[in-house]
Amino acid sequence: MRKRRFFDRPAGLTVAEISALTGAECGDATRVAHLITDVAPVDLAGPADLTFIESGKYAEALATTRAGACLMPQRFEGRAPKALIVLRTAEPYRAFVAVHSELYPQSLRPASLFETSDIAPGAIVHPTARLESGVTVDPGAVIGPRAEIGAGSIIAATAVIGPDVSIGRGCTIGAGCSILHALIGDRVVIHPGCRIGQDGFGYIPGARPVKIPQTGRVIIQNDVEIGAGTMIDRGGIRDTMIGEATKIDNSCQIGHNVVIGRHCVIVAQSGLSGSVTLEDFAVLGGAVGLAPHVTIGKGARVAARSGVMSDIPAEETWGGYPARPRMQWMRQQAMLARLTSSGNKATASPTLSEER
Repeated sequence: MRKRRFFDRPAGLTVAEISALTGAECGDATRVAHLITDVAPVDLAGPADLTFIESGKYAEALATTRAGACLMPQRFEGRAPKALIVLRTAEPYRAFVAVHSELYPQSLRPASLFETSDIAPGAIVHPTARLESGVTVDPGAVIGPRAEIGAGSIIAATAVIGPDVSIGRGCTIGAGCSILHALIGDRVVIHPGCRIGQDGFGYIPGARPVKIPQTGRVIIQNDVEIGAGTMIDRGGIRDTMIGEATKIDNSCQIGHNVVIGRHCVIVAQSGLSGSVTLEDFAVLGGAVGLAPHVTIGKGARVAARSGVMSDIPAEETWGGYPARPRMQWMRQQAMLARLTSSGNKATASPTLSEER
C-alpha cells in the first residue's frame, strides 16, 4: 500500500493492542507482539497491514493475501494462509473501522488547511467578535460582528461567519462555507462549501411571485456532521432544526422550517422541502425527495431515489415514486416487470409468424 501522504504516519499497534481495542480473538497467541502500522484492502495488504473480510465475495483473495493480520468471522478461518494472523470477530468491519480510526485520528475531523493554530495573517475578525482560547482561523476567513466561537474550533480558509452567529467548542467549519443566522452546538463538523442560514425559498404564487420574509434561524445541535456542498435554509417564522448527532451527506438541500431529529442519516442529493419533519433515527437513502409538510416517523427508512408525498409511520420502510410501503412497492415492481415481459412476447409472436 502506498504511503498516505496527506496523513501523518502512525506509530502502529501490536496485535495484542488491536485485540484489546476491538475485542477480536487472536488465533495465535505467540504472535501478539506483531506490529501493524497501516490498513489496506485484502488484495493490496502487506506484512505490516491489517485487513478484514466479512463476506464470501472476497474469500478467494484471502488465500493469496500478504497481509500481516486479518479480522474475520470464524467461518473463514480455514481459508487463511499460515502466515496470516487471524483475528476472530463477529463484526470484522466495525472492528476494522475502530483500528483505522485509532491509527489515523486526524482523518476524522478536517484540520486547518494552513496548518496554523491561531488567527492567521489574512484572516479578518471583527473587533466585536468573541473567540475563546485555542480557536484557529485560516487566511481569508471572515468573522463578523458579535459572532461567538468556542475553544478548539477551526474556521478554515475563506469561510464566512456572519453577524451574531454562535459556534460551540471543538467545531470545524470547512473552507468556503458561509454560516449566517445560525446557532451551532459543540463538536459540529461542517465540510467545505456548505451554505447554512441563507433565506428559504418562499414566495406567494401569482403572475408576479411575492417574496415571503424569512426571519427564523438554523439551530444545529451537538455532534452533527454536514457533508460538502449541502445547503440548509433558515426558517421563515420558525427555526430550521438539526438534531443531535445527525449525519447529512454531500449535496443535500434542507428547506426552511425543516425539523430533523436526533441520530438521523440523510444520504447525498436528498432534498427536504419546507416544513418537513424527520423524527429521531430516520434514514433517507440517496436522492430522496420529500414534499412540503410531510413527517417521516421515528426510525423510518426511505429507499434511494424515492419521492415521498405523504407521511411515513414510525419504523416502516418505504420506496418508489410516489413512495409506498416496501412490500407493496416491491410487489408492484414485480407485477410491472411481468406485464412488460408478457407484452413484449405478445408483440413479438405475430411479427415472427408474418415473416415466415
